[in-house]
Amino acid sequence: MILKSSKIDLTIEQLNVKSFIHFLVELQNLLKYIGEQLTEINETVSIAENVTSGFLQFSFSQIKNASEFFKGGMTVYTADDNISLSDNLENEVLFCHSVSPDTAEEMALAVEKKFKSDWSVAVTGYALPVKESRQKLYAFFSISYHGKIILSEKLDLHSRTIPIKAQLYYSEFILGCLKLELDKVRDERKAI
Repeated sequence: MILKSSKIDLTIEQLNVKSFIHFLVELQNLLKYIGEQLTEINETVSIAENVTSGFLQFSFSQIKNASEFFKGGMTVYTADDNISLSDNLENEVLFCHSVSPDTAEEMALAVEKKFKSDWSVAVTGYALPVKESRQKLYAFFSISYHGKIILSEKLDLHSRTIPIKAQLYYSEFILGCLKLELDKVRDERKAI
C-alpha cells in the first residue's frame, strides 16, 4: 500500500515537473516573440511590480538583446516603495494596501515616465490569501503605451493556489496580454 502511494506521488511529481518544463518552454517562446516585436517596432518597455516579486523583470532580462528594448523596472513591495514610485499613489496606498486598479495604472504610468520607455507593465496583488485580501487571491495589472493606459484588468485565482504558481500565472497572463497589445500596434502600423 505504501509502495502504491509512492508510485502515485512519483507520478504526480513527474506530471508537475513536465508541466513546469512545458510552462518554461512556452514562456521562453512568448518572451522571444515580445523581444522580436519590440525590436521590430523599435520601442522600449519598463516594469513595475510587487506581487510577481521581480519575476517580470527577470523574464525580460532573459530575452536575447534585452538591453535594446528593456529599460528596467522596479519591484515595489511595500506601501513606502509604491509612494516613492509616484506621489499620486499616496492616497490609494493608504486606503487599498497598494492593491487596486488605480494603483496598477499609476504604477504603469510612473514607471514609463521614470524610465522614459514607450511601453510599461505594472502589477499589484496577492499571491497568498491574507486578511487584507479577505483571504482571496487576485491581482490588478495595467499596460501603458506612450503615456496612456491601454489595458487594465483584474485576475482572480482560487484561494488554494500556492504562491509561486500564482506569481507564475499572473506573469504569464500579463506577458500574453502585452503580446496581444504589441500585435495590435504592429498591425496598425502595417495598415498605414
